Amino acid sequence: MIPRISEIDSTQALYLDFIENLKQSHFQGELNPDYANRVVLATDNSIYQILPQGVLYPKSVEDLVLIANLADKAKYKEVVLSARGGGTGTNGQSLTDGLIVDVSKHMNQVLEINAEQRWVRVQAGVVKDQLNAALKPYGLFFAPELSTSNRATVGGMINTDASGQGSCLYGKTRDHVLELNSVLLDGTQWRSAPISDSELEQLKQRDDKVGEIHRVVDQVFNENRSLIAEKFPKLNRCLTGYDLAHIRDEQGRFNLNSILCGGEGSLGFIAEAKLNVLPIPKYSALVNIKYAGFQDSLEDAASLMEWGPTSIETIDSKVLNLAMNDIIWDTVKDYFPQSDDEPAIQGINLIEYTSDDENALQQKVTQLTSHLDIVSGQQGKSFGYSIVFGNDEIKKIWAMRKKAVGLLGNAKGQQRPIPFVEDTAVPPENLAAFIKEFRQLLDSHNLAYGMFGHVDAGVLHVRPAIDMKNEAEEGLIRTITDGVVALTRKYKGLLWGEHGKGVRSEYAPEFFGELYPELQRIKAVFDTNNQLNPGKICTPLIGGAELLKIDEVPTRGQFDRQIPEPVREEYSQAMFCNGNGACYNYDPNDAMCPSWKATRERKHSPKGRSSLIREWLRLMSLQGVDLVSEGRKARYGSFMATLPARIRNSLSKRRGEYDFNHEVHEAMMGCLACKSCVAQCPIKVNVPDFRARFLEAYYSRYLRPLKDYMIGGLEFMIPYLARFPAPYNWMMNNSLMKRVFKSGVGMVDSPAICTNSLKKGMDARGIPFATQDELNAIPAPLKARSVILVQDAFTSYFETQLVLDVIDLLGRLGFNVLVAPFKPNGKPLHVHGFKAAFAKAADANTQMLQNFISSGVPMVGIDPSMTLTYRQEYVDDGTRQMVNVQLLQEWLADHCDYLSQQATGLDNNHFKLMAHCSEKTSAASSIADWVNIFAALGQTLELQVTGCCGMAGTYGHETENYATSRKIYDLSWSEVVNDPKNEGKLVATGYSCRSQVKRLDEKQLNHPVQALLALYN
Repeated sequence: MIPRISEIDSTQALYLDFIENLKQSHFQGELNPDYANRVVLATDNSIYQILPQGVLYPKSVEDLVLIANLADKAKYKEVVLSARGGGTGTNGQSLTDGLIVDVSKHMNQVLEINAEQRWVRVQAGVVKDQLNAALKPYGLFFAPELSTSNRATVGGMINTDASGQGSCLYGKTRDHVLELNSVLLDGTQWRSAPISDSELEQLKQRDDKVGEIHRVVDQVFNENRSLIAEKFPKLNRCLTGYDLAHIRDEQGRFNLNSILCGGEGSLGFIAEAKLNVLPIPKYSALVNIKYAGFQDSLEDAASLMEWGPTSIETIDSKVLNLAMNDIIWDTVKDYFPQSDDEPAIQGINLIEYTSDDENALQQKVTQLTSHLDIVSGQQGKSFGYSIVFGNDEIKKIWAMRKKAVGLLGNAKGQQRPIPFVEDTAVPPENLAAFIKEFRQLLDSHNLAYGMFGHVDAGVLHVRPAIDMKNEAEEGLIRTITDGVVALTRKYKGLLWGEHGKGVRSEYAPEFFGELYPELQRIKAVFDTNNQLNPGKICTPLIGGAELLKIDEVPTRGQFDRQIPEPVREEYSQAMFCNGNGACYNYDPNDAMCPSWKATRERKHSPKGRSSLIREWLRLMSLQGVDLVSEGRKARYGSFMATLPARIRNSLSKRRGEYDFNHEVHEAMMGCLACKSCVAQCPIKVNVPDFRARFLEAYYSRYLRPLKDYMIGGLEFMIPYLARFPAPYNWMMNNSLMKRVFKSGVGMVDSPAICTNSLKKGMDARGIPFATQDELNAIPAPLKARSVILVQDAFTSYFETQLVLDVIDLLGRLGFNVLVAPFKPNGKPLHVHGFKAAFAKAADANTQMLQNFISSGVPMVGIDPSMTLTYRQEYVDDGTRQMVNVQLLQEWLADHCDYLSQQATGLDNNHFKLMAHCSEKTSAASSIADWVNIFAALGQTLELQVTGCCGMAGTYGHETENYATSRKIYDLSWSEVVNDPKNEGKLVATGYSCRSQVKRLDEKQLNHPVQALLALYN
């Protein structure tokens, strides 16, 4: 039985005192010294793992001032602070063993947009894509482009001086910063902007920290101009971190922001920023050029720059192949055609053109493609290309390119491509030769790798595949990094071309040489006691302060190797999370992780839950617990034999005795089990899978709530309840019983069972249940248009009319319909961790459905979530063969030619589809099937972009989830449902989605089938 985890690495007394002092000082944000928050923020997108002492979530600039003021007191001079935004850093920039100050949760507002003067003022926690969504109605955008733009914050971009695709035209973040509002370590707020010499002289006269900063920075620049010019390379991706080369801007003004941008939070807290924004180009085109060799694409890129593109990006075959196996490929596959007589694609160059003049754009594209036609097939040149016009279509390809960052982590096996030397920058003319030697270095160590990047800027992201759980392989981090540093020197480039220094700052003294002490002077004047993100960029001139070293900082692999291999394999769906943070997607209209969007708590995200499970596994292993065997005991052990222990432990929980199991349990119970993570996470992290395993183990120690048994057993009870539905429906609608269920059982409500029986409706229509005899009796000509409806509990018993409507429409269209006898699907059991009961239900259902296979009659399901269980949860454990139960639209789309013959006399209507999250993420191509079905019948169907509805099976019906469920619904669904322009147009495929709309907005949405049936009535 799973023991209690009561011993953890507790927060140090000094930090607890600091946090308590903040609380007494009326800090308005959240103060979190709990272990779950600390564990979740112990990692970023790097190989490192450092446990912080706590996490602070300030609500305002005033909260930041309180933190800085308190930290400046002598009592707390040992307190270490590190600012954090999206947590997407690849070099441990925001990791700390002190306190993390996360501004992304609350300080995330766009404060002011001045469209006429083209500037915007934002809080530091605003996400890059969030900002551009706010600017889009004004025809403006914030230019620096990132692969992590849907979760990277503006504050994080400033702290790493971020840039990406299109940097040759648009520059880096620093080039777009007009003003910064920063909080210095003594609590001073300072708004920095370019200033004249007279203004500078006035500031230098001040007898405070602001005056001292301006005196020191100006002196450093004036005394070292020639050395600065020598040490700072003339690259598009100029050096990040204390950018001495740009202290004076092009107009000769003094600009402190050049020091703050790229400072990685080592100088102060960025609270707000005023940014310049640009007009969105009216026209764009993308030429996708294919190569038989990756080196060919690199070498050809230099010549392609002569054709004046906005940007050139490159992708190697490894990244491309990973994309082909991801959900995102459905959106771009038509732009990468390949005929049988062409060589395999080993490299791709993406050449983008933008312009406000359509003719000028077309002319540039024509000039390039004419050149490509001439050189096609020549040695080292491309063998084909495709052209894409229009921002919306081009964004699909850039989305695929952006996802490449995470996709590399989804390679098979224990060795996964990881970031540690992935953002080198060299002069573009040196890139091909540099990469050739880079590849030779990796090949000499027999390392696989993936590559992608910005060839126009001389930046290529290279991720070697290393198993960090293998101590011998971990040593390659030092070997490879030292080798790459030598190569960047040889080719006049930088190790830190794009993603900041972070832990790699150890190479700074050698790189800067005699200029490094000047950087230390700047650090010291901002942060005398080395409290702000110490060990990064540089250290102040005080005794004992040292830079971090790449092989002396704890890594994830060092923690993960403490977990036995069989346990890692059992929980592999959590182990391979690499921290890329795709689950922190801000977009409310995206399905990815609704619990994160609603709570803004990182523990309620796939990354957070993966981190907690990894730590839980590690702590259990250190206690000598074999979780694989414990899982078997929980699955097949005696319920009554463990009952006394579970009662005792539950009483201990009620008394408030600490147990890390409870913190993990809280995070798991916040999951909707919607499985958006499985499809949208580049690593395919499967939270519902390891959640079910954890719950099974957890409830082998603690008593289950009554609601779990009610939910898990509903599919088994409902056929009997449906015989006499009145008592059940009365209980669900009686106000007293509702209160009892809400407080005693943990269920807010439950839908009513339909009083019209499916069996009676089938009998009235002459529809038989599927049996071997019925299937064998189908005449051969009719078999091609026959189908078996596989029932699910929700539509059969709560939406009986929908099942009958499906039967009626298919019959009206000339199909022969049979209905499979009802058997529990088992998904609710899986969601709540009843693994043994789920396996039993899945085996029974599979056996019945397998009996139908020999008939050759296809099987379809109506509800997406329940139907997809047959191809997902049923086969995930590897014990049963998949039975092909298609989504209704997948099967019907194969008959579009036939359907078009049935469209005679139908008027054209316009509908909007609100698809279920399971369809959008786990069966993306099936959405197009609905569009094609409607088109075949002469109708127009438009996909309505929304996120999650917040119901997810029974999640929204549970008392503890009701508020979150409603908040998720309000993020995107409520506005669409209540928009008068959508009246009568909306259709929804998910039972839970229709149920949520009916419950919260008291409106009834039709299923797409019902909308089509109405056209015939």
